[in-house]
Amino acid sequence: MDQRLTLVTLGVHDLSRALAFYEALGWKAHAASVDGEVAFFDTGGMVVALWGRAKLADDSGVNDRGGWGGVTLAHNVAEPAQVDAILAAARAAGAVVARPAAPSPWGGYSGVFLDPDGHPWEVAVNPGWPLDADGRPHLG
Repeated sequence: MDQRLTLVTLGVHDLSRALAFYEALGWKAHAASVDGEVAFFDTGGMVVALWGRAKLADDSGVNDRGGWGGVTLAHNVAEPAQVDAILAAARAAGAVVARPAAPSPWGGYSGVFLDPDGHPWEVAVNPGWPLDADGRPHLG
């Protein structure tokens, strides 16, 4: 298996609400999305999908206990002001800011929001991971 991640699917309780949230953050659903069933977002080398949580659990062969799944998503940016702006936009779109932006112990600046289904997103500036022109991080 190649060392590569190609798709992250987020199980959601209400697809319309989840789609509206991500669109309010500026994301654009791909034409391959199926109205009312699944939404796909091309994130530049990887796809993020929104799909019904019960359907995802059944398809994945897991018992959904409704709690946090032990995964946090991350979005790295170049400047602290971008972290602040994204957290504000997420809050305005209906997210809960779980950890306000602040300097981190590892020398960066970050905060966390929870999307309407409770999926945590860390928004961070990491000085050890410079971003290329496409916004992709390079491990130092």
